Amino acid sequence: MSSHPLPIAAGAPDRAAPASPLIEFFRHHGIWAPGVRLFRRLQFRAKALIIALVLLLPSVVLGWSYFHDKAADIDFTARERVGVEYSRVALGIVEASQQLRGNPGDAAAASAYESRLRALEEVDRRLGEQLQTSAEVQALRALKPAVGSDWSESYEAGGERVASTMTLLTHVADNSNLTLDPDLDTYYLMDAAFGSLPQLIESTVRLRDIAVAQAQGKTGGPLAEVSMARSEALGDHNDERFQAGMAKVYSLHPALKEQLSGDDVRRRMHALHEFATAGNGQAAELQRAGDAAVAELRRLQQAVLDELDKLLAARADQLATHRNLTLVVVLLSVLAGAYLFHSFFLVTQGGLREVQKHLEAMTAGDLRTQPRPWGRDDAARLMGSLSDMQASLRAIVTQVRGASDNIVHSSTEISEGSMDLSARTELTAANLEESASSMEQITATVKTTAESAGEAARIAAANASLAERGGQIIGSVVATMQDIHGSSSRIGDIIGVIDGIAFQTNILALNAAVEAARAGEAGRGFAVVASEVRALAQRSSAAAREIKDLITASVGQVDTGTRVVGDAGATIAEIVSSAQKVNGLLAAISTGTNEQSLGVSQTTAAVHELDAMTQQNAALVEQTAAAAASLRDQAVRLAGEVARFQLPADSLAPSRSQVSSRRP
Repeated sequence: MSSHPLPIAAGAPDRAAPASPLIEFFRHHGIWAPGVRLFRRLQFRAKALIIALVLLLPSVVLGWSYFHDKAADIDFTARERVGVEYSRVALGIVEASQQLRGNPGDAAAASAYESRLRALEEVDRRLGEQLQTSAEVQALRALKPAVGSDWSESYEAGGERVASTMTLLTHVADNSNLTLDPDLDTYYLMDAAFGSLPQLIESTVRLRDIAVAQAQGKTGGPLAEVSMARSEALGDHNDERFQAGMAKVYSLHPALKEQLSGDDVRRRMHALHEFATAGNGQAAELQRAGDAAVAELRRLQQAVLDELDKLLAARADQLATHRNLTLVVVLLSVLAGAYLFHSFFLVTQGGLREVQKHLEAMTAGDLRTQPRPWGRDDAARLMGSLSDMQASLRAIVTQVRGASDNIVHSSTEISEGSMDLSARTELTAANLEESASSMEQITATVKTTAESAGEAARIAAANASLAERGGQIIGSVVATMQDIHGSSSRIGDIIGVIDGIAFQTNILALNAAVEAARAGEAGRGFAVVASEVRALAQRSSAAAREIKDLITASVGQVDTGTRVVGDAGATIAEIVSSAQKVNGLLAAISTGTNEQSLGVSQTTAAVHELDAMTQQNAALVEQTAAAAASLRDQAVRLAGEVARFQLPADSLAPSRSQVSSRRP
């Protein structure tokens, strides 16, 4: 599909509103537009690399996800096997704890418990960090020996150690993923090994120990009967739980029914229950029957644990086998895909390079190559189309070569005639252009004179205006000076009044002083006041005289300034009269100069119009000569370009004969 817009019919108005950039982007290729525009900017190698990466990326992601999941499943199963390994030792400590509980003072039982505890600590140093069981092992080590006033209290006190070991076993199952096992068979084997069987063994051991103790007279009464009944009930419950879980295992692995059914073990266990609850057995017989039943149960527990470990190992091997097979298939597929993709790349790139080689030869003018298709793919079809195009181009070049020679001859004659006519027209235009240039100089001189006269008239008018404004200002100054003179006279009068007041005040002060002297001691205070008033009157009189002297001097200066300003006003009036006369003369000169400039401009315009017409004629002649020269140059270049093509020998003869027949 072409990426260029369709042409619009001539004369058809485009009334449609302009499309938005987003619509224009998807106009021709729709949803493929981003990819098309991207690949238009890239070479074939880059395109192939992008496609390979796009196809390889999801394969890598999916492969990584698959192998990551397989590795997680293998690690999950490996952790379960770690739990099985740890539980083997933990079951030993459970057995030792149960023996030590039934025989708290037995040195052999205590030694066996200590040995099993050291073995547990050893395995905990290797595997405890993974299963997080160090705290439980330390708690077991910290437990004190069970002490009680009688056998029942001692037995129940020793139950704490058994409960702690059972808790440790449950903790191992939880932290080793055994309780999260995804397969039906291994899950119920785990439930039997870590759930029902340990509880069943514990119930049987308690039933045995209480029955033996009761036969030996160490315990008895209703509490012992209740404890035995409870142990029997728990044993029956866990036996049913074990059988229900194993039935699901047997449905998947029928062969295990023979190995793990435990029918004999269950019969012995139920026989022990009946024998112990009957209450008429001997202690030794009860001990032997209980030991045999418990040993069979422990053997069954070990068998279940061994089978669980085998199934987990088989699952891990199966997961590893599937992972390895998948890895081999994926690698082979990737290698085959890479081989085929590289082959496709080589075929396509080779075809494009071959086409490019022939196109570059045609660009250089070599039409002697022979494109030959390889195979029947798209590049081969492109090579066939290129061969057809080359044959058509040879025919066109042969015809154009003959026509170009004729065009060169005709255009040469036209160009020579046009050049002669152009030379004569240019000579005439040059003479007329000199006349127009002289008229332009005269026009410019007259125009400059008119502009100067006008400018002088404007300056004279401005001077006259300024002189008038100066006269007005001088008049204002004279009036102001006269007002100042009047004000100064009035101030002198006021000062005279103040001086008179000071004189009268002085006289009054003298009279008051005389009267105070006559009064004697009674008029002394009045005499002081009178002297102060007299001194104040004298200072006022002195100040008034000083102000009067200053005002007198100022009045004299104002009179002098008034006379000077009057003289300046008369001089300004004479300047204004002279400026008005000069302005009139310059206005008359400017009017005459403008009329002369208008006449010269009209003459210059007529000469210019004649010069323009001559220049246009000369330009037309030059254009004709240039067109003829250009036509000749183009014909020569066309002939040179056509001559650049190298044709086979059998294609040159017809073109030469055509050219010779067309020449005069």
